[in-house]
Amino acid sequence: MRGGQVTLDRRPVLRGIDLTVHAGEVVAVLGPNGSGKSTLVRALLGLVPLSGGSTLLYGRPPARFRDWWRIGYVPQRLSVGGGVPSTIREVVASGRIARQRRFRPTSAADSAATTRALEAVGLADRAGDPVQALSGGQQQRVLIARALAGEPDTFVMDEPTAGVDAASQQMLADTLAHLVAGGRTVVLVAHELGPLEPLITRAVVVRDGFLCHDGPPPHAVGTHALPGHDHVHPHAPEEPASALPLDWRPTP
Repeated sequence: MRGGQVTLDRRPVLRGIDLTVHAGEVVAVLGPNGSGKSTLVRALLGLVPLSGGSTLLYGRPPARFRDWWRIGYVPQRLSVGGGVPSTIREVVASGRIARQRRFRPTSAADSAATTRALEAVGLADRAGDPVQALSGGQQQRVLIARALAGEPDTFVMDEPTAGVDAASQQMLADTLAHLVAGGRTVVLVAHELGPLEPLITRAVVVRDGFLCHDGPPPHAVGTHALPGHDHVHPHAPEEPASALPLDWRPTP
C-alpha cells in the first residue's frame, strides 16, 4: 500500500498509509478498538475501496488479481446464510474453490487438504455437524480451517483468537509456527497476541488511522510498541476513527 486513504461516511479511517509486507514475514497489526487496523487489512486486499493511494497484491491491483488461491483470508466472524444448513466440512472445503476449475469435481487432493485442515483445528470428529450448532469460538476455528484448506502462500487473519479459548489459541499458534517454518507469510490483526507473540517478526501499530509504529514486535522492544502507549503520529487528530464491519468470502 502506498499513500493509502479510506474515508467512510465522510470520516477518515486510514490516512496516508505506506506499508509493504514481504514474503515470509509474520506481521501483527495492533491498535486500540476503532483505530483502523481491520480496515487496513481489508483495504490491502481490495475489500474496502481506497479514497486515495494504491494497493497491490503480488504486483497487481486487487481488481486485476486472479490468483486468489495464494491468499487465505480469515474474517472476524462466520457468515451463515439461510437455506440449506452447511456442515463444518462443507464450509472448510469451500476454501479449495479458488484452486478448482469450474465444473471440476472435488479431487482427492481437495479432500485430503480439507481433512488436514479439520485435524489442524481439532474439528475432524465434528466434520458432519452443522456450523450453526457451534459456539463463536468454534466457528472461528472453522474459518481458520477454511483458510488452511486452500494451502495459500499468505494468510491474512482478522482477530483470529477473538473469543477462542486458550487451548485453541495454542493450537493456532502451533499450526502457524509450522506454516511459517515452511515459508508462509502471515498478516494478523490482534488486540492481544497471547501465544502468537513468539511468532511475530514485525509489528505495525495503528492509531487514529495512522501508522504510529512499524518495526520490531512487542517482545523485542517491550510494551512501548503496544497500542495504548505514547508513540503517536505527530499529526494524528484526537478523534477516534471507526472501522467498517465487512464480511468476505474468497473469490473463485
